[in-house]
Amino acid sequence: MFDASVPTEYYVALSALIFALGAVGVLTRKSAIMVFLSVELMLNAANLALVAFARGWAAAGTEIALSGQVAVFIILAVAAAEVAVGLGILVAIFRYRHSTDVDNLSGVRL
Repeated sequence: MFDASVPTEYYVALSALIFALGAVGVLTRKSAIMVFLSVELMLNAANLALVAFARGWAAAGTEIALSGQVAVFIILAVAAAEVAVGLGILVAIFRYRHSTDVDNLSGVRL
C-alpha cells in the first residue's frame, strides 16, 4: 500500500491537509449531512496518520508494527456505527423539520 521511497512525513502532511479540509467543512457548512461527511473525512485523515506512523515504526525495526492498522480497524468499526446512528438521526430530523440546516436544529427535541 505504501511505497517505501515515499517518506512517512509526506503521508502525515497529507493526513494533516485532509484533516484541515474536514475541519473547515465542519465549521463552514450549514447542511447537517455535509457536516457529517466532513467529520467522516477527519476520521479518515486520522486513519491515514495512524497507518503512516505504524509504517514508520515498522521501518525503524520496532516489534509493534501492526498497532496502527489495528487502531484503524477499531476506528472504522466505530465510524460504521456512527454512520448508522447518525444518518438515522438525520432522517428523523428531516422528517420533523423538513430541513437539515444546522442553524434550525437548536430547538429540536426528539
